Amino acid sequence: MGALRGRAAASACLFLALAVLLALPGLTAGITRHYTFNVRMTKVTRLCGSKSIPTVNGQFPGPKLVAREGDRLVVKVHNHINYNVSFHWHGLRQLRNGWADGPSYITQCPIQAGQSYTYDFTVAGQRGTLWWHAHFSWLRVHLYGPLLILPSRSQGYPFQSPHKEVPIMFGEWFKADTETVINQALQTGAGPNVSDAYTFNGLPGPTYNCSSKDTYKLKVHPGRTYMLRLINAALNNELFFAIANHTLTVVEADANYVKPFTATTLVISPGQTMNVLLTASTNPASQAFAMAVAPYTNTQGTFDNTTATAVLEYYAPTRPTSARTLPLPALPRYNDTNAVANFSGNFRSLATAQYPARVPRAVDRHVLFTVGLGTDPCPPNRICQGPNGTKFAASINNNSFVRPSTALLEAHYRRRYAGVLMANFPTTPPHPFNYTGTAPNNTFVAHGTRVVPLAFNTSVELVMQGTAIQGAESHPLHMHGFNFFVVAQGFGNYDPVNDPTKYNLVDPVERNTVSVPTAGWVAVRFLADNPGVWLMHCHFDVHLSWGLSMAWMVGDGPLPNQKMLPPPSDLPKC
Repeated sequence: MGALRGRAAASACLFLALAVLLALPGLTAGITRHYTFNVRMTKVTRLCGSKSIPTVNGQFPGPKLVAREGDRLVVKVHNHINYNVSFHWHGLRQLRNGWADGPSYITQCPIQAGQSYTYDFTVAGQRGTLWWHAHFSWLRVHLYGPLLILPSRSQGYPFQSPHKEVPIMFGEWFKADTETVINQALQTGAGPNVSDAYTFNGLPGPTYNCSSKDTYKLKVHPGRTYMLRLINAALNNELFFAIANHTLTVVEADANYVKPFTATTLVISPGQTMNVLLTASTNPASQAFAMAVAPYTNTQGTFDNTTATAVLEYYAPTRPTSARTLPLPALPRYNDTNAVANFSGNFRSLATAQYPARVPRAVDRHVLFTVGLGTDPCPPNRICQGPNGTKFAASINNNSFVRPSTALLEAHYRRRYAGVLMANFPTTPPHPFNYTGTAPNNTFVAHGTRVVPLAFNTSVELVMQGTAIQGAESHPLHMHGFNFFVVAQGFGNYDPVNDPTKYNLVDPVERNTVSVPTAGWVAVRFLADNPGVWLMHCHFDVHLSWGLSMAWMVGDGPLPNQKMLPPPSDLPKC
């Protein structure tokens, strides 16, 4: 009975919070939608071989969740596998409700084998394409699915409604067991083995062996417009995407509307989502066209340099077309950073009365993070396979994040910090150097479970500076609990005197995931109006495993509706 009373009390607080939220302008009430996730092992065959993988409800990719702005979602998770697991609802702000955010050991202890947990949250003031995925080790390589938030019925889209909406999730497939892959890499200090294929909605397509039958096909009617809800669920790769002989119109990024622009090739980082309009030709030159994804990277290590294809097929009373015979769209070279920069520079918020760009104009805290790789010394009596006999590591401001043994959010809520976290994460680089030039002789990183404390409603300007240590490459940084405005980006080292004069404070794009450019920097602004502990990390899971993450610890505000909700009674224990 005590557990029931605890859950009832938490639900009552959630309803009270929802009532307060719905009193705000532009927010609407919705319905409660219930979902059940049974996490179990399922045999799946790809690339000439079968293996048992974790799935949700036996599906790969996992089930599509659909909600409307203002809805409450209740997702009951039952863990039937031998791994710990937790789930993140990527891009949902989880206002005051970090208990539903999902990253293991940050906002909750993981759901252990044989245990259950209910994620109970409300979609407030958001609409668009998001997604859900596991947030423990590398389990998200198989445990992911779309989370589609429809606009309120009174609003609709700020563009002509499409004939049909189609989620397309890009992923990676490994022949090997991915938990073995990352555990072996962490043991040896080397870079992990790379994936064997990219996928469209879990299917690799005909460019890979034994995969012609595993080809995703999108069927379209001539002259009609389709909205493709694109999601990059790949584990460790940014991707170029194109459809042969077709132009796409980008209308949304990370569940935020943007000023529409056209492109023949897109680039999308892990964690990012993008809605694009595809208008089918009224008189197509062929019945079918190839869709393709291929990697963008500047890594000095190995990577999966393959191309996955799918088929855009026009409805027509003719014989089916073989996907193997379709010419591929022209994609940029794998290391074409200029193509990426040109595409990224197109994004602008709508910045209208209905969809304003509420970028903070005044800044309370200026923060500079260096983001990149580093090394750890090889332990005694061991042979390590990282650079010069060391072990690969990654860091922000030279701090490699150490996963705690208990959840940071619970420690914060109960104000029991000793032995769990330190509120001294460096907000400027501890050892300044020529970040995009010659690396320093000492590339060893420090370690700690450190957070940046922020008072409620602090406006923050965060500059993320890429480094060239162990090679310059881009890093897709994802922030939990907040969206941010991308006010500027550039190459080389950030100039605190001249670069701020180039800031876009009128209509910068609003996102939850942004790539720090290769050998460059990006500046974002956000308002810390969401109390709790919120993870920020590289969405390359290999870099996350090496420690490229940190957390913001945001205090309560003075008003009742500015304070964290109490934890639910079934919150997992560590």
